[in-house]
Amino acid sequence: MTVRFAVLGAGRIGKVHAKAVSGDPDATLVAVADAMAESAEALAARYGAEVRSISQVEASNDIDAVVICTPTDTHADLIERFARAGKAIFCEKPVDLDAERVKACLKVVEETGARLMVGFNRRFDPHFMAVKRAIDDGRIGAVEMVTITSRDPGAPPVDYIKRSGGIFRDMTIHDFDMARFLLGEEIRSVSAHAAVLIDPAIGEAGDFDSVTVILETASGKQAVISNSRRATYGYDQRIEVHGSAGVVAAENQRAVSIEIANADGYTRPPLHDFFMTRYTEAYANEITAFIAAIEEGAPISPTGADGLAALQLANAALESATTGKRVVL
Repeated sequence: MTVRFAVLGAGRIGKVHAKAVSGDPDATLVAVADAMAESAEALAARYGAEVRSISQVEASNDIDAVVICTPTDTHADLIERFARAGKAIFCEKPVDLDAERVKACLKVVEETGARLMVGFNRRFDPHFMAVKRAIDDGRIGAVEMVTITSRDPGAPPVDYIKRSGGIFRDMTIHDFDMARFLLGEEIRSVSAHAAVLIDPAIGEAGDFDSVTVILETASGKQAVISNSRRATYGYDQRIEVHGSAGVVAAENQRAVSIEIANADGYTRPPLHDFFMTRYTEAYANEITAFIAAIEEGAPISPTGADGLAALQLANAALESATTGKRVVL
């Protein structure tokens, strides 16, 4: 079976997913939709697809699944439309910035029996997957503490900041999902500290650019997340999981993994410059997992419920950062 796709949204992340779909032998990219005609035409031409409107995609009998890469405030509405249209749905995070809207959307998904996967791509990164396998295989004993470092090379434009939902919902949300994934337990409390250390304009827009979050489960397991919108040395992505019998860690990745030693000392190539190159394999792997679930009728993960849980943690972190209090869920 070849799963026939439409990509909705031809921007930066839409291009990433179009590449992943087109590169999978069990998938074909049939159509691209975007409000910007030139963007849709360029992406469709690159992969031999058609340009269609969202309404045309919705009514198309030759499309089995959609990848939603449109602005966040359109996600929930589009999920509901394509759930009712009988399409399988892959949606970039978050489903919505409002938890109640997410709940209403997921109710439609449940009522229609639609297949929905939320795009937490880091679960599918080969290095992070190896960390999870080490945990599941019992190689470090029972998980006790998780440390996640995620720092962007530079802050996005302030216009983006204003509509992003804030750093906790836009950036840290990936780390909330990863913390749940690795801890293996739900989070009971959230303590967050946030500051504006990089660009005053980010603070003027009502957001932060530097945050630290401590998560706790009911059994006492802990996760510490460190986020910054500035890392002069590249895209900083590290994970360490400490257990009762040892520790497992995923180090930063480089486009070329070599080390040079000479009279000047030891040098290594720079880190990846951003998520498009650092997580290329992760994006391909998550689309492959989505396709396999469709073909086999297997459970899909991450689910809409995972998306809601991460959003609720983001909301709790924002509350903690602004009130200075630990938030119990």
